[in-house]
Amino acid sequence: MTITVSTDGSALGNPNGPMGWAWADHSTSLGNATSHQHTGQYDAGGATNGTNQIGELCAVLEALRTHRGSEELVIETDSQYAINCATKWVHNWKRNGWKNAKKQPVKNADLVKAIDAELTAREGAVRFVWVKGHAGNAGNELVDELARTYATDCRSGAKEGYLPREGWQSLLASEYADEHTHVPDAAQELLQGTLSAQDYRDAHSGSIHQPHSQTSPAQQPTATAQPAASTQSATEQVSTTTQQVAAEQLSTATQSASIAQSSPNNTRSSGLHATGDIVITPPPSSSPHFSGERMHIQGAIIFDGFVDADGHLHLDGDVVLS
Repeated sequence: MTITVSTDGSALGNPNGPMGWAWADHSTSLGNATSHQHTGQYDAGGATNGTNQIGELCAVLEALRTHRGSEELVIETDSQYAINCATKWVHNWKRNGWKNAKKQPVKNADLVKAIDAELTAREGAVRFVWVKGHAGNAGNELVDELARTYATDCRSGAKEGYLPREGWQSLLASEYADEHTHVPDAAQELLQGTLSAQDYRDAHSGSIHQPHSQTSPAQQPTATAQPAASTQSATEQVSTTTQQVAAEQLSTATQSASIAQSSPNNTRSSGLHATGDIVITPPPSSSPHFSGERMHIQGAIIFDGFVDADGHLHLDGDVVLS
């Protein structure tokens, strides 16, 4: 079985704007090899500032770390920089003691070294495929949205920065690290070695996000992809991704569905009333089957936060569809 993953990085106001990264599987099918279970996952992160190149490399690294095993792995990306770092430039950099052609230290070397280590250690083959960005490729559009959303949330303070250790190291070693660079407490513990990478990842991604439905999505063709370096040429077939599965589940939620009720012991009348608009992520428009019409859903949002003096509470939680 071949696993196909899309990756992307984003920076708002690049360089040194809020940055994000994301990867997403193309299918919810289970893998055949016992070394890896392919369950239609995705993950995203970011930081208060950085570059899209750091984001691109973080996405590739996290995709590799999450998809260790014997199956062939195809990584689709619109970043020639990430592909060249992983498949071409790295060889000269290693020979030259991690100095570039100008005899200067390689930028983002910690990330490139980690990616190279994952590629070397992985049992199954890895193939990088370049896809044109913002050209209707379903997987690319999904991870672009996820990365930009996380970058936006970092800018607003809705979410804390979440990068792999090597991502933080590359950011802090760059010219863009300044007094505005916020390194959360958990990330500092990760850098200091008092928090394991797995515990750090689990705390932020919930052991990687799972699809809301296990229904096998319909196959969607990608835009023609161009392989990198000496890899073979092919037009990949893209299954509806995790975000699209979620969006399509919203469209099929029945209008007669009722909100699941908690037990009487866990509910009480608060006398409070909430009003206003919320943003549902992923949006229905992310699905290639989106009809343009509004979609009816019914469910509940579980939240925990602080209300200010004017009654404002920032929501950031999972939606439970009934």
